[in-house]
Amino acid sequence: MTEMLPDELSHLITAFLPSQSSTTRSKAYLTLSAFCQGVRSSSSSRGENDSSRETVLKAFGPSILSRLADTEENELLASICFLTALFQVDSDSAIALFSQDGILDSIMDSVDLNPSPPLAQNVAHLLSQVCGHKASRNILTPQTVQWLEHASCGSSDKILRAGAIAALIKLSKGSSADREEASGNGIPETDDPAQGMVMKDADLAAAMKEIVVSGSDQTSISHAVEGLAYLSVDPAIKEALSRDSTFLQRLFALVPRGRNALAEDPAEVASVLIYGILVIVSNLCTYRRRLSEEEAQIQKLRQMANAKNRDTPSGSSALDDDENVRIRIRRLLDCGLLDVFAPAVHIDSLGIRLTSGKVLLSIIEDQGNRGRVLQSGCAKVLRSIIKRAIPSSSSKSLKPDPSSLAAIQALAKLAITSSPVQVFGPDEGAMYDVIRPLSFLLQGDPSNLLQRFESMMALTNLSSQSAELASRIAKSEGLLNRVELLLLEEHVLVRRAAMELLCNLIVGSEVVFERYGGGDDSLINNAKPKLQVVLALSDVDDLPTRLAASGALAALTSASKACQALVMLQLERHRVFPIITRLIDPSVSGHDQVTDEKDNEPKINSGLRHRGIICTRNIFLNISDKSLRPKMIKEAEESNLIQALVNFVAIEGESAGESLLLPAQEVLRVITEK
Repeated sequence: MTEMLPDELSHLITAFLPSQSSTTRSKAYLTLSAFCQGVRSSSSSRGENDSSRETVLKAFGPSILSRLADTEENELLASICFLTALFQVDSDSAIALFSQDGILDSIMDSVDLNPSPPLAQNVAHLLSQVCGHKASRNILTPQTVQWLEHASCGSSDKILRAGAIAALIKLSKGSSADREEASGNGIPETDDPAQGMVMKDADLAAAMKEIVVSGSDQTSISHAVEGLAYLSVDPAIKEALSRDSTFLQRLFALVPRGRNALAEDPAEVASVLIYGILVIVSNLCTYRRRLSEEEAQIQKLRQMANAKNRDTPSGSSALDDDENVRIRIRRLLDCGLLDVFAPAVHIDSLGIRLTSGKVLLSIIEDQGNRGRVLQSGCAKVLRSIIKRAIPSSSSKSLKPDPSSLAAIQALAKLAITSSPVQVFGPDEGAMYDVIRPLSFLLQGDPSNLLQRFESMMALTNLSSQSAELASRIAKSEGLLNRVELLLLEEHVLVRRAAMELLCNLIVGSEVVFERYGGGDDSLINNAKPKLQVVLALSDVDDLPTRLAASGALAALTSASKACQALVMLQLERHRVFPIITRLIDPSVSGHDQVTDEKDNEPKINSGLRHRGIICTRNIFLNISDKSLRPKMIKEAEESNLIQALVNFVAIEGESAGESLLLPAQEVLRVITEK
């Protein structure tokens, strides 16, 4: 493939002409890509990385130079179209070829001498590619920039205007990035090809918007969308685009609706166009990344050290704060954004799927949008994205793609605030399928603490749906170990989420119940450390965590082995009964508790009291060893546990109902029998 005959090279160069069919051009791209890849592989195997460019230059350079020197339009057009394709396939070789003496002059002379619409349009398209790379845009002359500006505002040709504006946008943004990079590295400023530009970003954005709204030509619209994808990183332009409902509706209408629409003419389905639309939307919807304390401090130091930043502070912070992003997202939703995702993700494009997941995560961040997301069917869209990212096989060697985390997190957020049936439908199979990605979000190294917290919350909601779901979650490899580690996390909300999930798994899964309840005598000692953690969390300040932990404890004490382990802990450490006493009645425990503001008395939570009474009842009734009974009663008296029960029965027993009164009376009866 790397040694093509001259005739074959000649045919390849002319295969990119606009007069060729889309099928021919597609095959030409594949052939050129295979040729360049073969050259690179051959050079790499010899350890000569630079020789691949030389080979491509040797193969195509003479023919390109001779065609550019020709006065016939078709020859000029063939060389320009080929160069444009080469930039897309092998930018290094294209830059090397474009940088040769006389190439740029010949190209610009061609449009001065023979300014036909096809030639001018393709020169603008080529310059758009050139402006996307630092090494090639620095070659541009002021005359080239002037030609682009004239074409962008002085031409009635929409395709030429769109291509020229796209080139100017890339030039403006690229040159700005080059200046920032040079300034950050302490490199002296060099000649800036964008220095003489008259048109500003706002003017360029307005021109591109006009093309999208009024244009019907696919090529010009593609250029406009590409240009706006570059420009929409600017906060002021984000705001202007989000306020133009006509533009947004027209932009979203560019995405074909339904599978049939995408399948009618696959060659004309511009996945690049749809990706560009999603990039614009992503720029408008993305929240500013939250900095850690260390990152925030470093940013302050940089601003203090940078005189330009100090003297001219950026206004982006006001337009990019969370409230402004939320408002922009609602504007986009009102213009039909949610209808874009279902047809878009049917295209076989990783970039489209990942960007869709990222945008949906931003939308779902605002809880007020989640109902609209569910109604539009976007939960199914997220499941489709995740299914493509995560292998169906359960093999340990197959790991989910870390880039799919945004889609998984978005689905987790929906599963937190809505019932599983609303999110996944009535079929539990869909719920089974989501366990693996949520487990990956919980355990994956790329995950941050927020993602782990949200995955646990979603799994908690799922585990409450059925015992089968709880069992499947519990059997997910490595999940229980990670949840148990997070029980010790300092962050209150993360620790709470871990305990709530564990509580549901203890209730719903026999495997977890036995793991904590000591399924047989041989497991009692193994269960004791785990019971100690649950017991300790039944006595923390955070009420939801205490409710979950004491609920798990109440469920575990239905097993005699768990009760035996707790009695052993009480006799060894004397902590079990005092904690249960505080659950029932903190006023007799002698322990500092949250008090009622009116009478300064410790608050009694009915949920905690119920759990404490059930634990006490189960422990005293499930211990069959009568020799332990006197020791248990003594420990209960010293812990004021008996006093707490007596106070409850005497003062509030009847009003509390039989579900609490009867278990408390059972315990007192057992104790007084001795």
